[in-house]
Amino acid sequence: MKRFISICLALALLWACCAGFAEASAASDRQAIEAALDLANNPDQAWTYDSGADAWTLSVVSAVANPVIPEEEGVSVCVPGAYITGIDTDGDGAADVTAADADGAVKGALVIDYEATVTSTNGQTYTAATAPVILNTGAAGYGNSSNTAAAATYAAEGYINVACGNRGKQDSVTDEAGNTVYTGDAPSCLADQKAATRYVKYNILLGNLPGSVDYWVSTGGSGGGAHAAMFAATSNNPDFYDYQIAVGAVGVYRNADGSYSTTVTIDGEEVALSDGAWGCVAYSAITPLYEADMALAMEYTLNADYGFNTDFQRALAGILSQEYMAYINAQGLTVEEAKVGFDLDGDGERNSTVALTIEYDEEKYPDTNGYGGSYLDLYLAELTENLQWYVDNLAYAEGWTWFDEAGNALSDAAVADMTDADRALAFIEGRYAKGASGGRMGGPGGMGPSGMNGKRDFVGERPDFADGGFDGGERPDFGGDMPSDMGGMPSDASDGARGFDNASVAENSGGDELDMGTPQAGTTQAAGSGVDSKNYADYDALLAAYEADIAGIEAGDAYGKNIVDLYNPLNYIGAEGTEDPAWVRIVCGAVEGDIAMFNSLNMQLALLDAGVDATIEWQWDGGHVPGEVLGNSLALWVDMMYGEHVSGVATEKAAAPAQTENGSAESATGTDLSDWVSLDAEGRVSFSLADGMVYRTGGASKAVPGFDVIDYGQEDYVFGDSDTDARHWSVWVLKALSENRETLEALFNR
Repeated sequence: MKRFISICLALALLWACCAGFAEASAASDRQAIEAALDLANNPDQAWTYDSGADAWTLSVVSAVANPVIPEEEGVSVCVPGAYITGIDTDGDGAADVTAADADGAVKGALVIDYEATVTSTNGQTYTAATAPVILNTGAAGYGNSSNTAAAATYAAEGYINVACGNRGKQDSVTDEAGNTVYTGDAPSCLADQKAATRYVKYNILLGNLPGSVDYWVSTGGSGGGAHAAMFAATSNNPDFYDYQIAVGAVGVYRNADGSYSTTVTIDGEEVALSDGAWGCVAYSAITPLYEADMALAMEYTLNADYGFNTDFQRALAGILSQEYMAYINAQGLTVEEAKVGFDLDGDGERNSTVALTIEYDEEKYPDTNGYGGSYLDLYLAELTENLQWYVDNLAYAEGWTWFDEAGNALSDAAVADMTDADRALAFIEGRYAKGASGGRMGGPGGMGPSGMNGKRDFVGERPDFADGGFDGGERPDFGGDMPSDMGGMPSDASDGARGFDNASVAENSGGDELDMGTPQAGTTQAAGSGVDSKNYADYDALLAAYEADIAGIEAGDAYGKNIVDLYNPLNYIGAEGTEDPAWVRIVCGAVEGDIAMFNSLNMQLALLDAGVDATIEWQWDGGHVPGEVLGNSLALWVDMMYGEHVSGVATEKAAAPAQTENGSAESATGTDLSDWVSLDAEGRVSFSLADGMVYRTGGASKAVPGFDVIDYGQEDYVFGDSDTDARHWSVWVLKALSENRETLEALFNR
């Protein structure tokens, strides 16, 4: 017995020693990371002054202690000159080089003036301690972004601008044995952006950089827009800690007992450090992907005259639409009319909470292939309201050319006398040619049901949606159930390389040229292809590839995580462990083809349910990654949100400048919408869901509905090439392929 006790004591002592060693080791690692990522300890930090913008820009520095790909895990910061006295080159705390005598890159540390103020162009006043920080999320197409210097885009507004690199789906490295190893899987893009955020916030707390750790705004376009939204939706969630720890991010550590610590040591005190956002402006956010196939298929299906490229694609769209209806109806979604501003139940008031569902009734909804219900009523209300906003803001349409009913350009005097009603009617009738402020239209702008790009005729017979929207079988019974192993949704052409006035989306992301497709083929998912697949000889091979790919994903990554679940923001908004942002704005082009509008609608609903101030804008005529138009800007929105949520000083949109001279276009290029859009005497627009969906789907076509497509990959987690599919990941597509084999196999590659 004594021997047993002695052994127990010895083991306890050994465990205590090991635990103490582990804790000491962890503490040592933490100290090393915090020392390495303290900008004051970086002898290579260099600052360049831009006299035109009155801004200082930091050279690219590593955002993590242990980068996998150093060229993609760096960060740069641009700060307004008003906050900076100069550069301390000798470490005595005094400015040795000022803006007046800066020449080239100056090595040294910032000397920050915390008393200085900057008043933005919209009237909000900021200091070096309260300035919002703009984080530019790259990851276009979910690919990598090279490190790049931050631009002076927001210096005049008083904001701090951050550009960071990130790993992406095309990345690989060479291991110790000389083998090429893939390293760009999700969530590496997001983890690198979170790590860069921790770096900058840490150095703000240390006094090395100006800016607020509380007022961070994520922004990006396309895949970058997806990451901007996911960054905000997953703020400080522990699911992403291991990925940051692996690269040596500051302010996130694993303790000896397996728990996490998210503090840094500042002047001997432990201070919390978040990787999250206060706000978000996401342009064409390609997320959530989890439901993207079904959602886009439903949009196609709501257009009763949509012309699919093949019978297989048409049949798959019908099946996925049924899946989407069952999926939405299983969520128990509701919306408060007061929050969205619509009278959805038709009682004349906006004070109800409305249950959102989709119903199928071919006789009741013949113009939309049998689909209707309150969820689609909300969808139509949002689409209509966005046209209404556009019409109501035409006074901001600088440089447009307006025409009379006979097609003659108006005189300058007539343009100066135009009323809001005159402009609204001229716009609906297509009597205009856009100027620079019309916005950058990445998709087919201005098209309505009477001019839809040839997408009017079906291949073969028009589908019988009473049988589920496809030939050769009964409508599948989805029963309202989701796969048991997958979680549902919680209860202008002004400046810049890409020619639109939110060009900083690209300017601050070195990899932004990778918009879509594969490095080898440059394809946009074979859009327009009449071949269901070039890579699978038969249906069995296709189905086997889906089953194997999805089984691999569901088995989990190195941390046991399902990467598709990690990249679904609906799993995190309002969830335990997430710090929700104060506000989110998602701007999509109403005719873009890269994501269904249902996706942004679902995010808004989840955000509103979590108490977030959430807005979606489906910009009329806007294509993929639309520019800000008609007097709007990212800075205006940030200032408005700061006034509403922080300062209490309201920011209002500046009055539109009067147009006193007509533009120089020789003929009208606008599309006449008057055959399907009604404009009443009060200037209110209206149209049917059926007509709206013909307009919407004019730019939405892909080779196969959604993103988990046959042949190549876009918003995937690994690239394919011209001979090999990207990895398949959608449980919904697999469900459709498996449960409807008899129908689909007969049509595949026919």
